[in-house]
Amino acid sequence: MTRPGPLTTGITKGATFSAWLAAACLLAMMAATCLDVVLRFFRSPIAGTYETVGFLSALMVAFALADTTLKGGHIAVAFLAEKLPPAPAKWLDRTVTLVLILLFGLLTLRMGSHALELKDAAEVSMTLKIPVWPVVAGITAGMGLFVAVLATRLK
Repeated sequence: MTRPGPLTTGITKGATFSAWLAAACLLAMMAATCLDVVLRFFRSPIAGTYETVGFLSALMVAFALADTTLKGGHIAVAFLAEKLPPAPAKWLDRTVTLVLILLFGLLTLRMGSHALELKDAAEVSMTLKIPVWPVVAGITAGMGLFVAVLATRLK
């Protein structure tokens, strides 16, 4: 059994850190929602809660992708793969992984480009008037890490 290289170890540590960021996003969403509900009872809702929860949920999903993939936590439809002999099943897995790398690689590039466009345009959110580009940049980082994890699966 070979030891993982420094790149694989770095990607694994990055995925673990990213999972902690996803957990922090979930905790912040929960806190914002609960606080808003309680304050609505006293007729003092928090402005921008819906917007904040939307941003945090997008970040949470993007940050969770890499670690979930490393741990094999995705729901997979393995109906066909389970019925195949080992060699074709391995070929199918590699083909799907390559398609995912291509698809999410292109999405990552486009999201990064979009983040820069939003920064140049000084785009802000409707209610809170906060810059939108850092959220898109965070999603881009999460998806980029996901692509890196997928690349390590091709060994």
